[in-house]
Amino acid sequence: MGSEKVMIARDAETRRRHTQHVLHDLKAFRIMLERGMFEDDIQRIGAEQELCFIDQSWRPSPIYDKVLAAIDDPHFTTEFLRFNMEINLDPVVFQGHCLSQYELQLQRYLDQAEAAARQFGAHVILTGILPTIRYSDLVRENLTPLPRYYALVDLLHDLRGGKFEYRIDGVDSLFAPEGEALFEGSNTSFQVHLQLAPDDFASHYNWSLAVTAPLLAAAVNSPIFLGKRLWQETRIALFQQSMDTRNASELLRERCPRVSFGSDWIRHSILDLYKDQIARHKAILVSTREEDAMVTLANGKVPHLYGLNVHNGTVYNWNRPCFGISDNGKPHLRIEMRALPAGPSPTDEIANAAFWLGMVKGLPDHYRDLHHRFDFDHARENFYRAAQKGLDANFRWMDIDKRISATELILKELLPIAEDGLARAGIAQTDSDYYLDIIRERVSMNRTGAQWQLFSMEKLQKQATKDEAMVAMAAGLWHRQQENAPVHTWDLADITDAGHWLNRYRFIDSVMSTDLFTVNEHDSIDFVANVMDWRDIRHLPVENESGELVGLITCKLLMRYLSQSENHPIEGMASDVMAKNLITVPAETSTMDAISLMQKNEVGCLPVLRNGKLIGIVTEYDIVNVTAQVLTEIEVALHPKPAKTEEPETIPDAE
Repeated sequence: MGSEKVMIARDAETRRRHTQHVLHDLKAFRIMLERGMFEDDIQRIGAEQELCFIDQSWRPSPIYDKVLAAIDDPHFTTEFLRFNMEINLDPVVFQGHCLSQYELQLQRYLDQAEAAARQFGAHVILTGILPTIRYSDLVRENLTPLPRYYALVDLLHDLRGGKFEYRIDGVDSLFAPEGEALFEGSNTSFQVHLQLAPDDFASHYNWSLAVTAPLLAAAVNSPIFLGKRLWQETRIALFQQSMDTRNASELLRERCPRVSFGSDWIRHSILDLYKDQIARHKAILVSTREEDAMVTLANGKVPHLYGLNVHNGTVYNWNRPCFGISDNGKPHLRIEMRALPAGPSPTDEIANAAFWLGMVKGLPDHYRDLHHRFDFDHARENFYRAAQKGLDANFRWMDIDKRISATELILKELLPIAEDGLARAGIAQTDSDYYLDIIRERVSMNRTGAQWQLFSMEKLQKQATKDEAMVAMAAGLWHRQQENAPVHTWDLADITDAGHWLNRYRFIDSVMSTDLFTVNEHDSIDFVANVMDWRDIRHLPVENESGELVGLITCKLLMRYLSQSENHPIEGMASDVMAKNLITVPAETSTMDAISLMQKNEVGCLPVLRNGKLIGIVTEYDIVNVTAQVLTEIEVALHPKPAKTEEPETIPDAE
C-alpha cells in the first residue's frame, strides 16, 4: 500500500494478467537465488514507525495532510486513516552502536512530527491502540483521501459479502456485527526489518516464528479498544478480523486468513513462503508498473519483481518475507517483524527491536532444524496466548512436556540467546546491556505497556467515568513519552493528566451512564415498578424485541399511571406507560449542546444512540455531578492548597 503504482484487481482478466506477472517474477526470483545474486556479505536493519495525532482534548486529530505538508520530508508518509502517519527510518548496518543511533534517529523524526503537529493544535502519541478512539472516529470521513484506500475498503467489503463482524473477548467483550474494514486503522505498530543471507533465511525465519510469542508477551501495549479491556495486544485480533474476507465455505475449509501467523515451517527456502501465498490468496491489488522480470534478468539487470512484491504486500503475516534492492544495486532478503506495537516510549521500542534482533541473530545450532523439534501448531498457539495474556501466558516450548511461563522462558533462555546474538553481530556492549536490561526489568516486574494502561484504568475509574479515564490515560501516555523513560519506571496515570475540565467533559459520552437497566415493551407494570424501585431509577428505557429503543418510562409517568389505576389496570404493559416521542442524541454530541437541548425541551434525560441502538443515558443527575466536579476544579484553581511532598505512585504487584 505504500506504492502509488497499484490498482484494485476488480475483474478476472486483471487477476489473470497479474498472476502471470507474478509467476514470471517468481521464476526470475528462483534463478537469482540459484545464481547467488543476493547480497550476503552485509546485514542491515530497518524500521517503520506508525503514530497517532491527538488534539488538545487527547482525542484523534485528522491532520496528517497538514503535518506532511509542513514537514515536507520523504521519510514521512500516509497511513490508512487521517489521524495516523508513518515514519520510515533509514536502513543501517547491524553492528556497533546502531541501536542507540537508531533511537536518536527515531527521536529526531518524532520531534519533527511533534513540532509540526503543534502548529495545528495537536500532538504525536505512540500506542498500539489509542485509548480515546471512538466509533465516530472509525468512519469513511477519516479515511486517508487517496482513491486506492477507498477502493480497497469497498473491495474488502465486496469480498466479505457485507459488513465485518468483530468478536473479541477479554475482561470485557467487544461485539460489533456492523463493523467496517477500516477498524484496522485503529492499530499502530513499530515494524522492524532484518536483512538475511539466502542460505540463512529458512532457519532464521522459522526461529523468528518460534520466538514471536515470547517477544510479543514482553511488548504488549494495546489492551483497550473502544473503552473495553480486551486482549493484552488487541491489535492482533483486530487486524486479523478487519482483513478476514473469507466466506462461509472458506471458513468451513479452514482456509488460512490473509492476516495470520502462518501455516507451517519453511522446509527449504524463501520460495516456500511465496509459493504458499500465491496459492492461498487471490490478488486484491496489482502492480501497474510494466516489467518482464525474465527479460530484465536476461539483459544482465536486477528485476524489481513488482508483481511479486505487491502480492506479498497484501498478505499480512506477522513475520513477513521481503525482497528489496539495496542502494548498491544488489537484491537482498529481509524478515519484517510486524507483531510489535507502537510505544510505550521510543526507548521501549528500540529495546523490543534489540530483543528480537538478538534472538534471531543468536539462533542456537540445536534449533536450526526447528521442524524436527517444535510443532508448528504449538508455536501458533503460543502467539495467540501471548496476544491475549501478555506475560501471564504459559507456552508449549520445544521438547518440554509441561507448559513454561513467558517470564521464565524469556529470563532463563531467550535473553541469554539475545545477548549472544547481539555480540555475534558486533553490537556495542553498552547498547546490548542497556536495551536488554530494559526487557529484563520489564519482564521481571511484569510492567508492560498493557499492564500500565490496565492498572491506570483501574485507578482512574475509581475517580471518574470510563470516558474520563480514557482521556486521562491518553494524556498520561503522552506526558510520560516526552521523558522517553522505559514504561516499567512510569507512575500510573492520574485524572489531573487530562488537564482542563473541557478535555474530560467536552462530549456527552464522557458524561453519560452506560451501566443501564432496560425493560421490554411487553413487560408488566408491576415488573417495571419493581426494577425502578430496586435500582433507584428515575428514567427507564424501553426496548422492543430487536433491542431498539422505543420508549422511556419516568417516575412521573409511572406515578400518573398508577394514580389512575381505576381507568388503567395495573396488569398493563410497559408500552402503556412509556413516552414514545423521544429526544435522543448521538454519542458525539457536545455536552453544552446536550444541556441546551434538555433545557429547551424541558426533559430530565437524553438517551444516547449509536446506529439506532441505546448505548447510554444522560440525566439531570449526571449533569449536576459534572457541574460539581467542574466547580471543585475551579475552586482549587482559584485557591490552591500548598503542595505536599509525596512518594510517586507505582504500579501494584501484577500478581
